[in-house]
Amino acid sequence: MPDLSTTSRNDAIRQARRDLAAALRMADRLGFGEGVCNHFSFAVPGADGLFLINPRRLHWSEVTASSLLLVDDDGALVEGDTPPEASAFYIHWRLHKAAPQAKCVLHTHMPYATALTMLEDPTLLPLSQTSLMFHDQVSYDTAFNGLAGYREEGDRIAAALGNRSTLFLSNHGVIVTGASVPEAWNRLYYLERAAMHQVMALSTGKPLRPVPEDIAELTAQQINEDLADMAENHFRSVHRILERECPEYVH
Repeated sequence: MPDLSTTSRNDAIRQARRDLAAALRMADRLGFGEGVCNHFSFAVPGADGLFLINPRRLHWSEVTASSLLLVDDDGALVEGDTPPEASAFYIHWRLHKAAPQAKCVLHTHMPYATALTMLEDPTLLPLSQTSLMFHDQVSYDTAFNGLAGYREEGDRIAAALGNRSTLFLSNHGVIVTGASVPEAWNRLYYLERAAMHQVMALSTGKPLRPVPEDIAELTAQQINEDLADMAENHFRSVHRILERECPEYVH
């Protein structure tokens, strides 16, 4: 088990706890949650094999930094009251292990993105500037095998993600990943916006007008040039809002 005694490692865990709690709280405010289900996790920097995850059966609006579980890659609790539920552990553990880009893993059943996973063709189309943030970044898992409460299903989901940032789970929901909590959070927010735009456009019944491939690729490159800065500033605003309105989340 990694040594957690150093000051820098403790500081990293403390900040990771605050960031993940903030992401969960704001996700709830935006309607991304589903009761006490779904989980966010983050592999702690400098502590290989450890990740934070929200506890079972706790509403996202109730999560605080200290209520998050710290788990090792054998599923053993390092800090916290009870182990995470099986489906949460196997999805998040196997993604952290298999996908280097998946330091932060956010799994939701948020309405508009999940609606797309229920379609015969769930493809996120290049219809809006917002959707172009995800150009060539989305994978699609077309098999629904029930609850992912075992290692093999976690491995299958990780393989479906591959080297991309975002995964649509057929008839289920979405997984968004990032190298940091701000990066993953920013993607999650804009994914739901892009999915909402697409669902609304489809609801008109009129022909869609996709962005041409060359313009889509150019726009994605332009967005990526400023994406890290956008994500950091977006997430700082999340912290500021929560510090004003529910400051207990940091404790």
